[in-house]
Amino acid sequence: MQEESLASAAMADAATQKYTADARPQTIALVDDDRNILATLSIGLHAEGFATRVYADGETALKALLENPPDLAIFDIKMPRMDGLELLKALRAQSRLPVIFLTSKDEEPDEALGLAMGADDYIAKPFSQRLLIARIRAILRRSELARAPLEDAAAPDVPDPIARGRLTLDPARHQVSWDGKAVSLTVTEFLILEALAVRPGVVKSRNQLMDAAYSEDVYVDDRTIDSHIKRLRRKFRAVDAEFSAIDTLYGAGYSFADG
Repeated sequence: MQEESLASAAMADAATQKYTADARPQTIALVDDDRNILATLSIGLHAEGFATRVYADGETALKALLENPPDLAIFDIKMPRMDGLELLKALRAQSRLPVIFLTSKDEEPDEALGLAMGADDYIAKPFSQRLLIARIRAILRRSELARAPLEDAAAPDVPDPIARGRLTLDPARHQVSWDGKAVSLTVTEFLILEALAVRPGVVKSRNQLMDAAYSEDVYVDDRTIDSHIKRLRRKFRAVDAEFSAIDTLYGAGYSFADG
């Protein structure tokens, strides 16, 4: 059975050769010790126009992801040698590559930890291919916008940097600093912070922050937003232990204080 699954995955990977250099399909890295899942996901993603690379363990994947980064990676949490959480921690030390976690229903604490460590999203098993594709496309759209080169600084559609007290955000370059010290954020974290900083003092509900950070075809629950907020605070406190600019109004949402 494993040989058949590996053959299926290999056939799916070989299918990417039909794309020309001009087509440049976006590449998704799949990291899972379940070869059936690797084969199924590869076939489904190729049908949607993506190229894939598959890895059966975290140690092998880490080296490849750093040396030749894909456009997005999907990690299973439970894997031998190096699990998904360890892989994400090691990756985040050197890269902001968008990452989606695959989790089981009994892995909720791991989901929260993964988001706190910098994962962009998670999907619980069993899941539909349609949902996974929607999540992938939403994150890739945001990532592309964040990486878009600044071709003309005078162009009217290029957003100006946002200065709020000690915070500076540059949406065009996806750069954030606090008191002049750089803070590295994932795409989702950046969009949530930007939504708060645009209107200081205004409380944004979790639903409003979801709308700012996720496309309409992607649903996330409240806990996801809370985890991203915790991660934001932790990152800013790494450069300023007294950071307290993101306020919580219990039962209502979050706001940014620029004082």
